[in-house]
Amino acid sequence: MMVALVTAIPLGSPLASTCFGFEADFTSDLRCIPMAVRRKLDLAGVKLKLQHWSELGDAERQELLAWPDDAAAIEALREHLLARTTSLQAGQAKLLPLPSGEPWQQSEELPEVLAASCAQLDLGMRADDWAELNELQRFALVKLSHPGHEHRNLPRALAEFGLLA
Repeated sequence: MMVALVTAIPLGSPLASTCFGFEADFTSDLRCIPMAVRRKLDLAGVKLKLQHWSELGDAERQELLAWPDDAAAIEALREHLLARTTSLQAGQAKLLPLPSGEPWQQSEELPEVLAASCAQLDLGMRADDWAELNELQRFALVKLSHPGHEHRNLPRALAEFGLLA
């Protein structure tokens, strides 16, 4: 179940301010960075640490969640975060390469990292449904399946998206 948070900022797409059910443990107070914000950060090429996020006020976190995700808005987000983080204890956010052809941006083929994580957890996944997911769902699954990640939310996300075999 996806839960859209209501804000006064117009959205570039329905994905911009969506929080997933598997994120419910921390989305009520936004103490962790939701996948929708993480996707926008990746699109903007900005590495925002949890320490940065924690230093932001509640209204600022809501603003980042509601920030539109069209190309102009993503560029504005990049500039905003670089300027905003200069005064934080964590220091200025770092720049990352802009994503191009990332596994979550590809709907044709199930990413190897996700297939490997499912195999490691002994989860049967309906791979044929990968193409039916939206970009935010694909982003979340790829991020949740990265090596070194505890994978706690991966089974919950797969179930939420109807992908468990």
